[in-house]
Amino acid sequence: MTKRDSPWPAGTPCWVDVMTTDLVAAKQFYGPLLGWRLTDGSPDTGGYVVADIDGRSVAGLMSMQDGMAHPAVWTTYLATDDAAATAEQITAAGGHVVMPPMDVMGGIMGLGVMAVAQDPTGGTFGIWQSKEHTGVQLANEPGSLTWNEFMTRDYAAAKDFYAAVFGYSYTELGGETFQYATIEVGGETVGGLGVLAAEIPAQVPPHWRVYFEVADPDATAEALTQAGGSVLRPPADMPYGRHADVADPQGATFSIIKGAQPA
Repeated sequence: MTKRDSPWPAGTPCWVDVMTTDLVAAKQFYGPLLGWRLTDGSPDTGGYVVADIDGRSVAGLMSMQDGMAHPAVWTTYLATDDAAATAEQITAAGGHVVMPPMDVMGGIMGLGVMAVAQDPTGGTFGIWQSKEHTGVQLANEPGSLTWNEFMTRDYAAAKDFYAAVFGYSYTELGGETFQYATIEVGGETVGGLGVLAAEIPAQVPPHWRVYFEVADPDATAEALTQAGGSVLRPPADMPYGRHADVADPQGATFSIIKGAQPA
């Protein structure tokens, strides 16, 4: 279990939210599935919903804005100490700032500063400069975030970009058949970066993938299907636990995993 009430180190995946085409349906799906209590935001926040477990924030949900044509999607936010400076670094490294840094309201200080960007390989991500809202307050427990990984078709370019902007270092885990590395920030492993499999359809863009810890992936996959979601890759064992790739009823993809227990 990881509990945290202070800002996450710069470069660390610190928050996730789903932008959906049906917020009511998404709440009905995720709440029971992952054991979330859901709190609706005020009209000033656009109705942004915060999910918590035992009072600790774990994720967000929001409606697709008018005029948006892309499918429902989970977004990973990377922590920064200075959103404006990071936005400049993103551009200098060949990325594109889709939404410039903006203050997110709440209290005297505000909740934080956010921006949305795209890396040179086509992957979209957010950045978050904490103020009152420091990011996820619970991780590595059932129902909470436990892993984030960026999957791309240009491994070298992605590694170079994230290293230049966020100071990432990498430990290679791949072999002859695949390329994958863990991401380190300040000597701590914070995520992964790998190559999309050849069989992934070309229309699937590079993306940051979100993993939620669950107590029983098989039971969760079954419950998810009964709730209108879909299983894209059935539960299977791997060295780091038992995991499945899934999608909610609106099509937002994510993964569930029961992490391997230390020997």
